Amino acid sequence: MGNKLPPKKEIKHLAVVGIALLGIGNGLVVVAEQWIPSGLTALLMTTLPFWMVGFESLLPKGPNFSRYIFIGLLLGLSGVFIMFGKDLQYWIQGSYLFGVFALMGAVIAWSLGSIYSKYKKISVHPMMGASIQMLIAGALQTLLGLILGEHNNLHLTQNRVLSIAYLVIFGSIFGYASYIYAIQHLPLSLISTYAYINPIIALILGWYILNEDLSINILFAAALIFSGVMMVQKGNFIISSKN
Repeated sequence: MGNKLPPKKEIKHLAVVGIALLGIGNGLVVVAEQWIPSGLTALLMTTLPFWMVGFESLLPKGPNFSRYIFIGLLLGLSGVFIMFGKDLQYWIQGSYLFGVFALMGAVIAWSLGSIYSKYKKISVHPMMGASIQMLIAGALQTLLGLILGEHNNLHLTQNRVLSIAYLVIFGSIFGYASYIYAIQHLPLSLISTYAYINPIIALILGWYILNEDLSINILFAAALIFSGVMMVQKGNFIISSKN
């Protein structure tokens, strides 16, 4: 795209965001899913908006926390609980406790990294910034994996290569770069609601591709989640119009 490389003084800021979001955030999610099911993972990840909005409200120049935003976050969280409430039984099993703590660490790291990225203004283009962040975090994660000896368990097959290619294209180039771009142009309270949308997309794809169940409860939960996102958007609109 012809974007310029970032100046040296901005590399450290990009490194902080990349390590917080990708290194610690995504890294701990992968660690946690060795012990806990994906349903519970999705449920715990939906607490992200509360952490993100809560941390941001503590800043000296943080935005106002309107009742519309609070109600919207509660509606979204309620919808996800209806979707994945059956997985709460795993909370009482000790073997899953480490995974739960790892996920909480991932959510907090992702929230703090997103806030840092929002308020630490840099001159580099968002696409270039996301690229540098992925390179730094990826290099450090690869080094950690080599130190832990994980390369001994790496066996590439056709499906695994295709999976990696899919994650590179849609997860990194499109997904993560879009997230970094959105952080610089939208309120964090609105951006954070993506954590409510992901489970809906996963359930719809599971129903369409894998013939998984799509019940009335799930559709009702999806309606609650979308209502919550709309409430958050309304709260942000009211705040921006007052300013």
